[in-house]
Amino acid sequence: MNIRHKQVKDIYLNISHFLDHFVMLIFAKAAYDAGNEFGLGYDEIIVFGFLGFVLFGGMAPIAAILADKFSRTALMVVFHFGIGIAAILAGFSGSAWELSLSIGLIGVFAAIYHPVGIAMLIKSNKKIGFRLGVNGVFGNMGVAAAPLITGILLIFFDWRMCFILPGILCIIYGFIFISALTEETKPNPKIKAQANDQTNDQKFAPQWQRALLALGLTTASGGFIFGAMTFIVPRYFEIQLSNLSTSVAITGLFASIVFAFAAFSQIGIGWLIDRYSAKLILFLLGLGQIIFIFLAAKVTNLSLVFVTLGAMSFVFGQIPIIDTILSRYIPDEWRPKVLSIKFIINFGIGASVLPASGFLLQSGYQLSSLFILMSFMATLIVVASVILPNQDITKSAQQG
Repeated sequence: MNIRHKQVKDIYLNISHFLDHFVMLIFAKAAYDAGNEFGLGYDEIIVFGFLGFVLFGGMAPIAAILADKFSRTALMVVFHFGIGIAAILAGFSGSAWELSLSIGLIGVFAAIYHPVGIAMLIKSNKKIGFRLGVNGVFGNMGVAAAPLITGILLIFFDWRMCFILPGILCIIYGFIFISALTEETKPNPKIKAQANDQTNDQKFAPQWQRALLALGLTTASGGFIFGAMTFIVPRYFEIQLSNLSTSVAITGLFASIVFAFAAFSQIGIGWLIDRYSAKLILFLLGLGQIIFIFLAAKVTNLSLVFVTLGAMSFVFGQIPIIDTILSRYIPDEWRPKVLSIKFIINFGIGASVLPASGFLLQSGYQLSSLFILMSFMATLIVVASVILPNQDITKSAQQG
């Protein structure tokens, strides 16, 4: 079966986004139990996940290059089988170092999705803000599902099955993904002629350099904040929700509820950015992060749950706006490359969360100190909103 020139409906790419984030964050909840087996504390074992998060971003440019050389669809097929096999290998790790290498392998294959899968999604500019919002919800439902499902599996099994069972699921879905592929739709000759006349979609938009600078700042700060919030919150809840529950399943459930409800903010932001100024929306998202993330360092128990929900809504809401702005300034042929650079910055900096957290804890600081640091970093998002040029919303909407 030749899959090089196949396409697939959004729903299948959305489910792939779910699996991508879900598998990457299994370790966040399973780390404590894995550390116990290998005789390491939480502050020591989390550093062993660093390689996975580095490669999650670092391999994105390689994935983009391979997608250009072979095909985006073929790389997405490799993604499902690769991430599944890597997760199973993680479950059979005999030492912390073997686990680190396996998580690194997960990161290699997980790196494929964002520069390749997102590029497939935004190839058509139709309702791009809304579609990216829906896609973002699926990705962050994976974030939400990771602590919940991992917590449940920890009750009935051990940390190893937390990797093995999702790995098997990814392989099964890989076959489903292949069966859903269809031939690419060839454009109508009249539509193609119109597209050739309207060359804006094939050129960089005016002031694209300023836009990329703004997105670079947002990506860098957002990468650290997203990585820290999604990785640390499940453990932070275990510590700070002691009056509500000490069960890993219950605290995992609270984290999942927060992530799940916050994920829907992306649909709202996706709808807004198709209609209103990206500068204003980005400014409000940055301001909201500064306030709510700082408050998360100061409150506990049920108040913490609601404050974290607010913080995560602003953090998740930032995701579709970045990719939508990118699609308005960068032509399709350049998007995989620019996306790969974006994600190497995003996830590369996000990977620094693990050694930074380990250093803070080993230096006598509490996890709450990390939230204060994130609040400070969110000021860069406000700065980015000031740098971002204004763009004609009506013209952008007509492209869809």
